[in-house]
Amino acid sequence: PVFWLLFGAGGLLSALLGAALVFITGLAATLGWPLPADLLAYPRMLAFAQHGLGKAFLFGVVALFAWHAVHRIFHSLHDLGIPAGMPARIACYGSALVITLVAAASLLAIGF
Repeated sequence: PVFWLLFGAGGLLSALLGAALVFITGLAATLGWPLPADLLAYPRMLAFAQHGLGKAFLFGVVALFAWHAVHRIFHSLHDLGIPAGMPARIACYGSALVITLVAAASLLAIGF
């Protein structure tokens, strides 16, 4: 149930925000249309990441996207002919746990 909750939340978040984040960070801000070209400038992004709500947003996006992705990868192992036993489960969900912990440590390291 815990993994399913993280998978579901990550799927919902990626469906609602994934395409918008790709558009904003990949096209709109880099091309300067319709957003200003300095929208993703380092000082702005650092200030965003140092704010408490910015930290929560970044952590939520990274962690939930990771849990959603590894859950899909784990269930896709059967299609590839790889047995989805305990070693595969530990590798998949362990990598999501590592990504979550690295994201948390990185966000805490940049300060408030």
